[in-house]
Parts: sequence; C-alpha cells; structure tokens
Amino acid sequence: MSKKIAIFPGSFDPLTNGHVDILTRASRLFDEILVAVATNTSKQSLFTGDERVALAEAALKGMPKVRVVRHTGGLTVDMAKEVGAAALIRGVRNVKDFEYEESIAMMNRTQFPDLESILIFSAPEYRFLSSSLIKEVATFEGDVSALLPPAVNTAVIAKLAEKNNKK
Repeated sequence: MSKKIAIFPGSFDPLTNGHVDILTRASRLFDEILVAVATNTSKQSLFTGDERVALAEAALKGMPKVRVVRHTGGLTVDMAKEVGAAALIRGVRNVKDFEYEESIAMMNRTQFPDLESILIFSAPEYRFLSSSLIKEVATFEGDVSALLPPAVNTAVIAKLAEKNNKK
C-alpha cells in the first residue's frame, strides 16, 4: 500500500494556531503532510521565506507526520505530481473562503484530475483568524499570544520591534 501524501500550501506569514489545528486534524487522514511554504506576491510579508520555514518547523516539530518544505514557485499541482501527493489540504473559515477555494480546486482539477482538494472547516475558535489580522493587531501591540504557537508569537514581537526601530 502506498503512502497517502497531502500538501498544505500557504504563505504562513505567520503560521497561526488555526493552521496548526487544520494540520492536527488532517494528520489523522494522511500518512504525510507537506506544509508548502510559498510566497504570496500580492501581500506584504512580515517574514522572509526562510524565516517562515524555520518558524513553521519550530511550531510543528511535535507532529511526526508533518514536514515543512519551501514552495519556490510554479504551480502547486506540479509540486503535488513531483511528490506523489493525493490531495491538497485547505482550511475554510467562512463562505468567502469556500467560494475562493472552490474556484482554485476546480482549476487544479483541470491541471491534475487525480489530485483531490480536501477542505477542512476551521474550528469555531479560529473562524475569525487570519495571518493578516494577526499582523495588524500585533503591529499596534495587541496581544495575539493565544492565537499563535509560542515560537511564532515571540518572532512576531521581535520582528515588529525591529521594524519599528528602523523607522
């Protein structure tokens, strides 16, 4: 029997407890999940790609089925073909996310019909949570510590302090 591999792609800038929850639940379904850390060119990143990979590795080190990789460009479906993935994991918080993910899933199907998109609905306590919202609140020194893995929270505080000192 072959290993069931899934990819959980995203920018993870920063990785939140919502992402960790989706991965925890998805890891019950797959033998291995690759967290594919990509760059979202339409957003201003707080962390570099290498920093996001390192933070994800630190936050997810206790999850033996999860491996963090850098997605350096190209289509995620091409990465899925290369690694033999059977599915893409996507978190869905609301109707807007669902509609967006449905469009991407249908486009991915035109490129790689054997790749399934698995949508996992966010736990109620994380439905409002987004990396963009985390960055906005943290920029104004709001407490987001309950919403981030500890290493990520520490890094967010340090990165924002560094940015503020440069101004």
